[in-house]
Amino acid sequence: MVNRYLNRALLAGAVLSMLALAPAWAGSKILATSAATQIEGAAGGGLVPWAVIGGYGSEGEWGGAASLTRVGLPDFQLGTAAVHAGVNNRVEFSFAQQTLQVDNLASVLGSPLDGVIEQHVYGAKARLWGDLIYEPWPQISLGAQHKVNLNPAAGTVLGANSDSGTDWYLSASKLYLHALFERNVLLNGTFRYTDANETGFLGFGAEGESDPKFMVEASAGLFLNANWALGVEYRQKPDRLNLGESDWRDAFVAWFPSKRVTVVGAYTDLGKVALWDDQTGWYLSVQINN
Repeated sequence: MVNRYLNRALLAGAVLSMLALAPAWAGSKILATSAATQIEGAAGGGLVPWAVIGGYGSEGEWGGAASLTRVGLPDFQLGTAAVHAGVNNRVEFSFAQQTLQVDNLASVLGSPLDGVIEQHVYGAKARLWGDLIYEPWPQISLGAQHKVNLNPAAGTVLGANSDSGTDWYLSASKLYLHALFERNVLLNGTFRYTDANETGFLGFGAEGESDPKFMVEASAGLFLNANWALGVEYRQKPDRLNLGESDWRDAFVAWFPSKRVTVVGAYTDLGKVALWDDQTGWYLSVQINN
């Protein structure tokens, strides 16, 4: 227990140090095209990875970001510390440590659990073709997120058959300039191939059903001006454990005061999460770009 909280504190401290001490550097991409950090560490929205490569680095440049995210729900608190880096606007590498605190976990599941589930997510993404702005077709990227659940007992109790798994996804993103009332519009669609239960917090696969499934995810955003955007997201999820696992939704506001800082707030509707109904609440993420 002590080591777990110590490791979490050390990672959070490392991320905060990067936020505070890294020298400012502005790449060539225009404001807001680095996106935010989604909950598994990739560049994108809050729930959905986008085809964009993280950071403001363009051809021949690099860029990166560090972020802290918090999601507050009636029976859950999710904290994520993440970093990602983009090279040559072509490939992206990411890492996220997720900590899910669950009220009354042991009593609900009838298992000696301490109410904390941690997960590490190792990510990579490659831009295959297209461009977010400067070509008529969308930017297309292929990504992978390898997830390791450090506390697999909750998933095992409910029927999961593994404590690790890899999600594969294909994303298409396009920013349409002056598309709606002279405002810029961002559209993104993602196909995910996954065997994760509740994105991995309840393990992977299920007894008698181990094959991954294709899921659909989508994001849409309207830029009010260069610094502010409103949007919505949707994330389909498999119900491998037959618990009535819900699809996820959010409505977000994103603020890009400069290339250095990105702040995203959202209302989230996660529906039923495992045995807990009506999980709606707030989302806040602060990202420092470099």
